[in-house]
Amino acid sequence: MNGSRVRAVVFDFDGVIVESGDIKTEAFLELFSGYPRHLAAIKRHHLDNLGISRFKKFAWIYENLLHEPFDTGEKIRLGDRFSAIVFQKVCETPFVPGAREALEALASAGRHLAIASGTPQDELDRIVDARGLRRFFAEVHGSPTEKATATASVIKRWGLAPTEVLFVGDGTTDHAAATSAGVRFLARRTPDLAAHWAAVGCACVDDLRELERLVAS
Repeated sequence: MNGSRVRAVVFDFDGVIVESGDIKTEAFLELFSGYPRHLAAIKRHHLDNLGISRFKKFAWIYENLLHEPFDTGEKIRLGDRFSAIVFQKVCETPFVPGAREALEALASAGRHLAIASGTPQDELDRIVDARGLRRFFAEVHGSPTEKATATASVIKRWGLAPTEVLFVGDGTTDHAAATSAGVRFLARRTPDLAAHWAAVGCACVDDLRELERLVAS
C-alpha cells in the first residue's frame, strides 16, 4: 500500500464484506439444476466473472449453452427466483473476518467508503439496510452501474487522485474495474482464484483483519 495516502476505499460486497460468494455460486447451480450437463460450465463462467451482473451471466448461459431465447419474461423470472434463493442467506451469512471492524475503523478515521457490486441495485440496498451497514458508506452502487463507473464517481465526488483510492475485491472483474479507473487494487484471496492472483502479482489478503493497517501504511 506504499504510495499516496489512501483516502477512499471501494469494496465489492459478496466475498469481500460478507461471506456470500458460495451462496451465489450455489444459487446458479440450483437455478439451472434442470440442465445437469451444463452445470460445470455454468459454475466456471460464474467464477470467472465474479462481480458481473447475474443478468449478463444468464444471457451468456442461454446464448452459449442452452441455445434458447432469453426474452424479458425469462429475465424477470430468473431474476426473481435468484433473488428469492439468495436474499435471506446473504442477510444472515457471517462477515468476512475483520470486515466489520475494518469498516468501523476506516469510517472513524475519515476514509470515504463505497460499495461497487454486481448485485442489482434494489436488492443490494435492501441487504445493506438489513445488515445495518448504510452508515458506513457514502455511496452504494449495484447493477446496472459498472464498477469502473462507480469508482470514477467516488474519485469525482471527493476530488481525489486515482492513486488515493483503493478497490478491494475478490474477482477478476474487480481487478479490471480498478485498472480501468486507475486506482490501486487489493484482492481478497479465495481458493478458486488464488493461483490467478499469484500469477498476475496482485497484492492479496486472506481476510480483512489487516485492512486498517494496510490502508494506514
